[in-house]
Amino acid sequence: MAKVLVKGNEAIAKAAIKAGCQCYFGYPITPQSEIGEYMGAHMPELGRNFVTAESELASINMVIGAGVTGTKAMTSSSSCGIALMQEAISAMCCAQVPGVIVSVMRGGPGLGNIAPAQGDYFQAVKGGGNGDYKTIVLSPSTVQEAIDLTYRAFHLALKYRNPVMLLADGILGQMMEPAEFGEYPYKDPDVSEWALDGANNRPARNIVSLHMPDGELEQLSNQLFEKYEKAAKEETTYEGFMLDDAKLVLTAFGTVGRIAKAAVIRARKKGMKVGLFRPITLFPFPDKQLHEAAKKADMILDLELNHGQMLLDVRSAVFGACPVEFYGRCAGGLLTPDTILEKVEKLYSELDSKKEAGVK
Repeated sequence: MAKVLVKGNEAIAKAAIKAGCQCYFGYPITPQSEIGEYMGAHMPELGRNFVTAESELASINMVIGAGVTGTKAMTSSSSCGIALMQEAISAMCCAQVPGVIVSVMRGGPGLGNIAPAQGDYFQAVKGGGNGDYKTIVLSPSTVQEAIDLTYRAFHLALKYRNPVMLLADGILGQMMEPAEFGEYPYKDPDVSEWALDGANNRPARNIVSLHMPDGELEQLSNQLFEKYEKAAKEETTYEGFMLDDAKLVLTAFGTVGRIAKAAVIRARKKGMKVGLFRPITLFPFPDKQLHEAAKKADMILDLELNHGQMLLDVRSAVFGACPVEFYGRCAGGLLTPDTILEKVEKLYSELDSKKEAGVK
């Protein structure tokens, strides 16, 4: 299969179409506007539905309208636009409505700027809506992975009847690199048991997020979290790079993961035993796998383009197995292989000094 040079945003849009997306609803905002542009150019010619909505609120509610029929639907936005969708995302989880949400992060808080950042980890993984719910979150680090995870997002949305978020940032959205578009690799589940498709030959169905009878909402909430536990057992994925003998393990997600990998390679050439642990599913988070890596390491260095949002999940997963340090920049400031390597060399030297002094 031939590779093509493609921009990240356009790759996500093309992958969505190949995954069978029938409805796209969106409102333009940088740095993800090319997704809507691509969908607008290609969805109508395929006989599929494309709507430039009047707002992000309208977009996500249109996704709900399509999702309750079992139709593959998607929206995309960035940071402050995703913030406006939080109430609807909570409702989607409660009503068990599938849908794909692409978030291409920009600098914040507030309207911020259009520079790449990773300040929306909390927004994606912890959620800004009300109540107990979880959104499945996938984090690509390359254009190829953005394609593959877009396919996976549509499948998981239907499999778990839950919104799935593809969390990228402005670097990945705007960069171009060679990638290939294989066929959609999943067999999607039958939706006929729950989808609203007209009650001609069956009893009427309701898909709602309001549950008033005593105990009904608690029962539903417990069922949702059983579903999330199932996803944690079956869907958790991560990349481990040179972890076997690593005494300093870097943790990073998304594009920072690929930057960190370059720093690991340079550190190895200098004789330092450094590895990388990159979560691909941010929820479910690979906490058990990270804990196992931490037990063999002397230190974890968490790297992010924020003030330490994934850091909380890293520390929780490590659970005291080894010390955890943090190094990050925010609001458009970028980490580079050189700056990461400089931090690695300092920490590695400190580890060697402690070892020589007999300090644990």
